[in-house]
Amino acid sequence: MEELGVKNPGVSVEAIGLGQAARVHYNLLPSALYEHAIRRGEAVLTADGALCAETGQHTGRSPKDKFVVRDQNTDDQIWWDNNKPLSVEHFDILHKDMLAHAAGKEIFVQDLIGGADEANALPTRVVTELAWHSLFIRNLLIRPSREALASFVPSFTIIDLPSFKADPARHGCRTETVIACDFTRKIVLIAGTFYAGEMKKSVFTALNYFLPAKKVMPMHCSANVGPAGDSAVFFGLSGTGKTTLSADPSRTLIGDDEHGWGEDGIFNFEGGCYAKTIRLSAEAEPEIYATTKRFGTVLENVVLDENRVPDFNDGSKTENTRCAYPLNFIPNASDTGRAPHPKTIIMLTADAFGVMPPIAKLTPEQAMYHFLSGYTAKVAGTERGVTEPEATFSTCFGAPFMPRHPAEYGNLLKELIAKHNVDCWLVNTGWTGGAYGVGHRMPIKATRALLTAALSGELKKAEFRTDANFGFAVPVAVEGVDTKILDPRSTWANGTDYDAQAKKLVGMFIANFEKFEAHVDSNVRDAAPVLAVAAE
Repeated sequence: MEELGVKNPGVSVEAIGLGQAARVHYNLLPSALYEHAIRRGEAVLTADGALCAETGQHTGRSPKDKFVVRDQNTDDQIWWDNNKPLSVEHFDILHKDMLAHAAGKEIFVQDLIGGADEANALPTRVVTELAWHSLFIRNLLIRPSREALASFVPSFTIIDLPSFKADPARHGCRTETVIACDFTRKIVLIAGTFYAGEMKKSVFTALNYFLPAKKVMPMHCSANVGPAGDSAVFFGLSGTGKTTLSADPSRTLIGDDEHGWGEDGIFNFEGGCYAKTIRLSAEAEPEIYATTKRFGTVLENVVLDENRVPDFNDGSKTENTRCAYPLNFIPNASDTGRAPHPKTIIMLTADAFGVMPPIAKLTPEQAMYHFLSGYTAKVAGTERGVTEPEATFSTCFGAPFMPRHPAEYGNLLKELIAKHNVDCWLVNTGWTGGAYGVGHRMPIKATRALLTAALSGELKKAEFRTDANFGFAVPVAVEGVDTKILDPRSTWANGTDYDAQAKKLVGMFIANFEKFEAHVDSNVRDAAPVLAVAAE
C-alpha cells in the first residue's frame, strides 16, 4: 500500500486520513515522479528533458473560488471584505468527502517547508493525486534534507484532489472548484482545478496569516543582494518587471516572488521559481530559458511542436504559460535563501497612462501609501473588453493572498522601513511620451541605469524636484539617462493633455484610498497625491 521515498516512520496513512488509498507514495524524487506522471498519462517528456503538463480549463488561479473558514479564531482576524467566509460545518463535510474520494487512488505526499528562516518556517505536508503536482510543489517549496525528513512534523497540510468536484449546495462554495483554507486546523483543501499554482499560493496565504502576529512582514516581492550584503526587495504586480529586474548577474538572487522580513533580515518563502514563459527567449532572459531545457523542470500549458520542442511564442492554450524549477537551477541564486535587512525597497508600477516618472524617492509615509495602493495598469488587448488603459489597484501588491487587513501589513512595513532606515523608490516601467497607444514603453536600459544608481546609493546624491501631482521627489538628472525622460510632462507632445491624464489618474488614487483612510495615521493620509494646477 505504501511506497517509500523518505518517510517519517511514525506517520501512518491513517494519521493523515488516507487509510483507504490504494497506494501512497512518500517524498519521491524527480526521477520517480517523472515515471509515474508519464505512466499515468499526466504529462509528456519534452525534447530537452523537462516534464510538460496541461491544466485543462483552469489555466490560472480561481480567486472567486477561494474561501477562509470563519470561526471564533478567525472572526476578528480576517479582512472579510477581501476573503469569502466558509462555515466550519461546510469545511468538515468537504474534508470528509475529499478523503472518501481518495479511496482506491494512488496518492503522492511531499513533506516540505515554507520559509528559509527556521524560526518562522511552516513545515507543510502536501497531498496530491497527481504525480506532476507532487514534482511541481517539490520544486517550489524548500526541500528538507533526508535526515530531517525522518523526523518531519508538519504544521500545515494541503490536500489537492483536482478530480473531486465540489457541490455548492453541500459544501457552501460557489462552483465545482474550491480552495478552502482553515487557519485554525491548518489545512487547505483544493478541488476541481488542475492548476498547480493554487498550492504555491496557499502556502503564501497561510504565511500571510500567521507571520504578522510574530512581527514578521510577509511580502509579495522578489529580492536580491549585492556583494557587500546590500539586499533589495522588489514589490510589483504581474507585468511590472519584478522577476526580470531582480535577475541581475552582478547580484545574488534570493527569490523571485515571496519573502519574509523579520528581526534577522529577509528570507525566501520558497525553494524554487514559477516563471512565465510566454514569448520567453534565450536572448532576453537566458537564465530562465536555460531552466526549460533541464530535467526536473515542470512546464505548464506550453505548446510543443511535433518534435516536442517548446514553442514559447504560442499562447493558444493560455498567455499564462509557466515553468516551475528549483532555485538552484539559476546560476547566481542564493543557497541559503537568507539576506540582511534590505537597504533598498523598489515598488514597481507599469503606468499605462504615461503620467508617472521613471523613478521617484518615497518618504516612509509615501511608501506606505503606495504599498497600500498597489497600483499598476492593464493595457488594451491584455483582457477581453479592455479597450483603453485601466488602473488596477491590488493592495500590498498581492490582495488575493492577504487574509488580514492591509493596514496590518502597511503598518508593519512602515515600522521596518523606519527602524532600518531603508531607502524607498517607486519605479515606473510603463509608458512615457504619452499613454499606451501613443507613447512608448519606458526604455529598459534607462530603468536598469536608474536601478543601479538607486541600489548603489549614488542616486540619493542627485538634485531632486517635487512632483506636482504625487508630491514625491524626482531626480532632475542622472548619469547615463536622458534628462527629458525624468520629467514625464515634457515627453508629451501637448502638456495640457498630460495634465488631463494626470488629473484622471490622481482621482483614481484618491478614490481607491478612501477605504484605507480610517486605518492609517494623518501622515500617511497626507502622502496622497493632489490635483496640481495646470502648468502654463
